[in-house]
Amino acid sequence: MIEAEKRKAVFFLHQEGMSIREIARRLSLGRNSVRRIVAQAGQMIGRPTATPPVDPELLRRLYEQCDGYSQRVHEKLLEEHGQSIKYSTLTRWLRKLGINAPPASTRCERVPDEPGAEMQHDTSPYTIALKGVPTQLVASLLYLRYSKRRYLLFYRSFNRFRMKCFLHRGLLHWGYAPKLCVIDNTNLARWRGLGSRAIMVPEMESFAKAYGFGFLCHAPKHPDRKAGEERSFSTVESNFLPGRSFEDLADLNRQALEWSTVRLEQRPQGKAGLIPAQAFEYERHFLQELTPHLPAPYLLLDRSVDEYGYAAVETNYYYVPGTGREDVKVLRYDDHLQIYRFGQCLIEYDLVPDGLKNQIQRPPGGPPPGRQPSQRHQTSHEEEKRLRALDPAVGAYVDFLLQTQGLQRHQCLRRLLALSQRMSPELFLRSVQRAQHYRIQCLKTLEKIAVLYLNEGVGTLPSPAIDDTFRERPAYLEGSLTDSPDLSRYD
Repeated sequence: MIEAEKRKAVFFLHQEGMSIREIARRLSLGRNSVRRIVAQAGQMIGRPTATPPVDPELLRRLYEQCDGYSQRVHEKLLEEHGQSIKYSTLTRWLRKLGINAPPASTRCERVPDEPGAEMQHDTSPYTIALKGVPTQLVASLLYLRYSKRRYLLFYRSFNRFRMKCFLHRGLLHWGYAPKLCVIDNTNLARWRGLGSRAIMVPEMESFAKAYGFGFLCHAPKHPDRKAGEERSFSTVESNFLPGRSFEDLADLNRQALEWSTVRLEQRPQGKAGLIPAQAFEYERHFLQELTPHLPAPYLLLDRSVDEYGYAAVETNYYYVPGTGREDVKVLRYDDHLQIYRFGQCLIEYDLVPDGLKNQIQRPPGGPPPGRQPSQRHQTSHEEEKRLRALDPAVGAYVDFLLQTQGLQRHQCLRRLLALSQRMSPELFLRSVQRAQHYRIQCLKTLEKIAVLYLNEGVGTLPSPAIDDTFRERPAYLEGSLTDSPDLSRYD
């Protein structure tokens, strides 16, 4: 449809003597359209209004009686009022008269897109294959609304501390911060309340103040308030994840940073073809510049030191230099930690790479550890390997045991190996086969089965291993020259 203002312009230009071809060229219209507008003197002549085949008041009354079911309205018109119309015609007029029109959805307030006004943050869960293994991860994305810059990282879990670390890294990468950060009603930053009346956690409010911005929760059920953030996650699903493979979490984050801070910086955005890097050069004059020496967020952990000098942090063990065994304070940063005692920094370590547990960290260039941490979990891989090597039936019983819910895996495998060394291989094999047949998981019951076989004379206890070369040992030869002891008092 051609607007009324353009129709008037066509008619006035024609009255001034401009040709139809010239008018069509200047106003990007077809010549026939120009001729038709001139013939109508620039007025909009609409089609004649159609008359509904059924009384509108009757339709409203029947629609209310039938609880909004159009099919039932169609039946009542035919059965009770004798009016036969097509069902598609009925539904069309119900829509045209506004009888069955859905309630208009209220959208959130429109906010002008001003430079330096706000950024948006949100998280989204994804299942991503790391080295072929599907892994549950959380994507955290920071979006600068005006210039459309993005900063993307992935985490195995996301909490308040990781949110502060992520915002610190993203804002220092840009070097600037806007006045507002729009988030959803998440408990990571919100204490209580919803929307504009939400009260932020004092810890997060103090953190944001150091960077010169404040948090704002959007209205409940109005995620379109941060539509740029939601659209960015859609771009992650359709553009970043497809066709890429990742070795581990570090490789995933390396590619995510390269994609979000390098590739998208030069890619035209939206219908306007905005280049984020160029738009940011204009927007940064409206942002607050950050000092590069802002202290990074950290967790303060109180840790005890065992007798071998190790402190446990997140399932890994870090060596504390010195001979003192007093408690220490650990400052856990995003990618490293520092160990303090009495206000003095003893050492700094890089965090153990993602996915590794039960690792020992010592100062670089130091001697190899002479002792392991006293509370370090010892694996049972060697015990399991030795059990499976005894016989395939023993391996099948090990698989049966490991399927037990709540099983203490390492303790069970060690006890089973010790039990196999207390009896002959034939007796142990028969006991294991019978235990698996009757689905017995208790090792004490397995031991009773072996005793039952012994009482029946099926098996024998193993003879102790004797080294036949004991007579050639120097201690034996020296003892053979001494006098025999007097044992008569024991007669």
